[in-house]
Amino acid sequence: MSRRVVITGVGSINALGNSARESWARMLAGASGIELITRFDASEYACRIAGEVKGFDPESVVGRTEVRKLDPFTVFGVAAAGEALADAGIAEGASAEDAVGIDPDRAGCIMGVGIGGLTDIEATKELLLARGPRRVSPHFIPKIMMNAVAGRISMKYGLRGPNFVTASACASANHAMGLAMRSIKVGDTDLMLAGGAEATITPLGISGFCALRAMSKRNDDPHAASRPFDKGRDGFVMGEGAGALVFEEFEHARRRGARIYAEVSGFGMTADAHHITAPAPGGLGAVKAMRMALEEAGVDPSEVDYINAHGTSTPVNDALETTAIKTVFGEHATKVAISSTKSMTGHVLGAAGAIELVATALSVYEGRIHPTANQTDSDPECDLDYVPGAARERYLRHALSNSLGFGGHNAAIVLSHA
Repeated sequence: MSRRVVITGVGSINALGNSARESWARMLAGASGIELITRFDASEYACRIAGEVKGFDPESVVGRTEVRKLDPFTVFGVAAAGEALADAGIAEGASAEDAVGIDPDRAGCIMGVGIGGLTDIEATKELLLARGPRRVSPHFIPKIMMNAVAGRISMKYGLRGPNFVTASACASANHAMGLAMRSIKVGDTDLMLAGGAEATITPLGISGFCALRAMSKRNDDPHAASRPFDKGRDGFVMGEGAGALVFEEFEHARRRGARIYAEVSGFGMTADAHHITAPAPGGLGAVKAMRMALEEAGVDPSEVDYINAHGTSTPVNDALETTAIKTVFGEHATKVAISSTKSMTGHVLGAAGAIELVATALSVYEGRIHPTANQTDSDPECDLDYVPGAARERYLRHALSNSLGFGGHNAAIVLSHA
């Protein structure tokens, strides 16, 4: 059995906005959500900037009583999931059991998480040292579990099918979404809520990545700090938030009269088996993942019109991803529009792929491509079309979204015009 899978709902919360539509509008405008860190005093850190979520009220999502039981990454995930389900025509706040045409036993949730409850790990360790073990909350372990976000989403929205998280660093969300697609494709489920969530803008999170010398030090110009594929790039900028999409079997969606954004037509995943942080020479793992995704989709490289790149703004990653794209697409590589969502949201680690697939789905649906912000100075190693300066209108037959994670994890998803 092989069934078609489509996207019928999207939700997102990130530094650009607290909904998919708000953040999408700002992406098209080339806006940046990166500012000086306000969450804590970062004056002594090498990187003092991040893409913080702003103006978000967690109590409006989970209620006052539940807020203290949840780490921020879980609240972000629940918020994005609720928006995606509502966008798919399943009333937010209602369970799948109450939704017309939805069998809750054939509806599930898979979320990608890179690190998990770092906020509460840090806060509880400080509490333990200051006031002793009796002051540690009984909610501590359930709060920091990576699977808490998938579990909470399933409970809130009555999804009784497959329910778990994937953890593969920056490729986590793409793995979650690829597995969700496969679940529907082989007939195990009819509807899956898939995406990713992350909240790591904390003292420990920022200092850890600073120690890796992976982050931008352009603290005097936050909006220009994340500059994927630009000659002046000096590292990535941390972001936070969540992305969620409703994947649905095509005929199931049609019977409900659901809006269809795009078809999820292909998925590929590989490992570099090379180094814990550095990608394989020539981006060979990424090459294979892209080729696998295209093969499953039945799409020739010459038919791809857009790539939402991993595009982290690190010197090595951007150059190797460019090389990998050239290897897969050959001469057609110069004709493909490529952009990096991270240039505006920052790098949301395990949730990045989900936020980016929301943008890719909207690109396919609307025929509009957001720009790569700050891509102003040409780099001889990054010489493709990265959509600099302004958004572009273009009918997209097929689009590809890449996620490449520490540990050598590569995951690529193909979306097709439905």
